[in-house]
Amino acid sequence: MAKAENDIIVCRCEDVTLGEIRKAIKEGATTIDEVKRITRAGMGPCQGRTCRLLVAGEIARYLGKPVSEILQSRYRPPVKPVKMGDLASITGEDEKGTGRNFDCKRQEEVTGQ
Repeated sequence: MAKAENDIIVCRCEDVTLGEIRKAIKEGATTIDEVKRITRAGMGPCQGRTCRLLVAGEIARYLGKPVSEILQSRYRPPVKPVKMGDLASITGEDEKGTGRNFDCKRQEEVTGQ
């Protein structure tokens, strides 16, 4: 491993290098989620759309397996960035069924009537 190779940026969003990915794998990370937890690769605005396959490839290379055998990330909603205003505009019933929600702009409770 050349020093220049370890300095290659794998995750541009979180500025994670190939050396950091390799270190996490050598320390026992064998899934994309484990590497993600240790290095933050895949936690940026693109949510791993850019680096996920690069990380999977590096895990596969280290373990001597095909990429198809590497456990893929678990996606949890939201899988794409969501504007806070979109979330704030959602209304619904509370657990008591009263139809109350909060208007984030006024930061006060509003009844659904």
